Amino acid sequence: MTLRSLFPLPIIQGPMAGGCTTPALVAAVSNAGALGSIAASLLAPDKIRQQVAETRSLTDKPFQLNLFVQRQPHPSREEVERGVELLRPVWSSLGWSELALPFKWCEDFSAQFELLLELKPAVASFTFDILTPEQVSRLHGAGIFVIGTATRVDEAQAWQQAGADAVVLSGVEAGGHRGTFIGDQRDATLGAIELLKAVVPQVGIPVISAGNVMTGADIRERLNLGAAAVQMGTAFLVTDEAGIHPAYKHRLQIAGSSPTRLTRAFSGRYARGLVNRFMQQMEGAEEQVPPYPVQNALTGPIRFEAAKRGDTELMSLWCGTGVGRARRMSAARLVQTLVDELQGA
Repeated sequence: MTLRSLFPLPIIQGPMAGGCTTPALVAAVSNAGALGSIAASLLAPDKIRQQVAETRSLTDKPFQLNLFVQRQPHPSREEVERGVELLRPVWSSLGWSELALPFKWCEDFSAQFELLLELKPAVASFTFDILTPEQVSRLHGAGIFVIGTATRVDEAQAWQQAGADAVVLSGVEAGGHRGTFIGDQRDATLGAIELLKAVVPQVGIPVISAGNVMTGADIRERLNLGAAAVQMGTAFLVTDEAGIHPAYKHRLQIAGSSPTRLTRAFSGRYARGLVNRFMQQMEGAEEQVPPYPVQNALTGPIRFEAAKRGDTELMSLWCGTGVGRARRMSAARLVQTLVDELQGA
């Protein structure tokens, strides 16, 4: 099994967590000849099973599931209380007298992984950390193509050594969370093209370029530099089938030259999004907030309330630096547009 034998077009729809990817989006992308992706990292096993079943009812083409490789945290009471206090300026602005604590910090990765083996999607991709060679071998035994995520050369090499079939190279321009797992996240600063040029000579597995890929010309550039495919997230966020909040989608459509930046204020892990009031209010404290997933769980009620109110100033507006070039259309039409541009390039 090879990367290009799974899907004919060198385009992967990025797995964007938090309700961004819907079965309709995933199926539309795969039906168009690219690779659709279910962002399963924040979903309980029963929800993953439901989304896979719905997607399979809409397409018989390959698609991938993406998971965060993570362990259950055990924060101290003091750490949680400090995190709540650091968020006080935000939650008190909502008129709350206290911040409700979550029932759990994150989903159980081990349970998600076992379900993955049962569901047997054509492709599984992983970020935030690396699988063991034994885990990769189990996935291969289930007939699953394995893709890792890297933000540095040594991370790409580590995925190759673990037995991965391919690796996504996530440049610093990419929207959403950084997949760094070696060293300090702040040291993973390579842009997508720079990272691609650095990694291609150092690994023997196919590489997939991510970060500021918005047009067919961008795709052609990455393929010419040695990428086997590209992964596009922001471009698909404004498609008709994307599941993001309408106000969030509107902000992306009118973003223009609005700035994006990396922040750990929302989740405790660096992620890129549009600058808004939440990011500005938390800027002085973001280095002190608890690490992912504790901070992500603590801010959950705030983001939920923001969605209810349609208040984008308190939402996590994840997107990449290319957001100003995003085009509103159906997912199938976007894929066809990208193919036409790619051929023209």
